[in-house]
Amino acid sequence: MNEIHVDIDLEMALAALSRERLKEMQFAGNIIQDCYRVLKKADQNVVGQCLAHQGKFYELDHYPKGDVYDREHHAQYYYHAHRKESGEHGHFHTFVRAKGMPKGIAPAPYKGDAKRPMGNDALAHFIAISMNGPGFPIGLFTTNRWVTDETFYKAEDNIAMLDRFRIDHTFPCLAVNRWITAMIDLFRPQIKELLVVRDKTIKNWAATHPGIDVFEDRDLEITSIMNIDVDRQIAAVEAALGDQRKSA
Repeated sequence: MNEIHVDIDLEMALAALSRERLKEMQFAGNIIQDCYRVLKKADQNVVGQCLAHQGKFYELDHYPKGDVYDREHHAQYYYHAHRKESGEHGHFHTFVRAKGMPKGIAPAPYKGDAKRPMGNDALAHFIAISMNGPGFPIGLFTTNRWVTDETFYKAEDNIAMLDRFRIDHTFPCLAVNRWITAMIDLFRPQIKELLVVRDKTIKNWAATHPGIDVFEDRDLEITSIMNIDVDRQIAAVEAALGDQRKSA
């Protein structure tokens, strides 16, 4: 299946946000820039910090080994690579586990035979962040359930849980953890749209492939994808805040 490329009218999307949300995005942008600053001083980048002291780099293996998990917020991420044809070096997968989910959130309905992690093992995948060779983000994408062996939650529930993604400790590197947390905040409008399109893609695929468990279909892997630019996003947020000040 061809990947479903998504775009948004960023100016319009930001104009619809509250000043409080825009300020949160502005703060996230400042954190990202500061992480780049301190990493550059040591000739490092966020990918390199995840691969440091991990031995030989193998495709599909998770880095750092054992994943990164925040026991307070129950957020999790890992880095790996397997999409050379895409032009990326690799990508981060981001999650929240059951103990970090708001009350009332339930897995999406499922009638298939695959075993999904449930109960305290339940797992929601938010977004994957594509990285280039120099270690900077170039895209975001969502995946089908089988890709990360998640539980799978509806887009509206995933969106309601975005604020739960927080990695607040020093393993493997404080700068990387601050960076990836801020990326979820800075690109919230894009992530929301990608999750909505993800669900539409899965629904449309199921309608055109009757008799197949859509969540386990290996022919459906990437369910929505978008290019991103951190500098452009930060500038757009600043412009949106400026427009609000003018109209106040």
